Amino acid sequence: MIVVEYHSIELDYCASCHGTWFDKGELELLMRSMELDDSPNLLERIAGQPEIPSTENKRKCPICRRNMKKHFVGSSPQVLVDHCTKQHGLWFDSGELHHLVGSMEAGDITEYSSEQELLVFLGEAFEAEGNCN
Repeated sequence: MIVVEYHSIELDYCASCHGTWFDKGELELLMRSMELDDSPNLLERIAGQPEIPSTENKRKCPICRRNMKKHFVGSSPQVLVDHCTKQHGLWFDSGELHHLVGSMEAGDITEYSSEQELLVFLGEAFEAEGNCN
């Protein structure tokens, strides 16, 4: 994985599969920096929910190496993400982060800004498809 830093937020990005790992709290910092979301910690919100059945392969947390659980986040479209049961972080497969940002009404930003630059970067970097084993 490679580390991409934006406004002191480190995005761990897999160049092979185009997936993205967020350590606990990093997604919320990213959304707050873009003034998109004031909600509480996403990991805490989904921790007690039952896992969504999926045919996707289970991913292992890059920190503790335990199988992660799958949950839907966002709306229209909902995005199926993997989260560590020990709350180490969230994994977004290729394209999932792009869809989540879109579901948070990122299109409402009307003047060109650093937030728009980030959205363009995320859209280009995280919509591509890849293959991670």
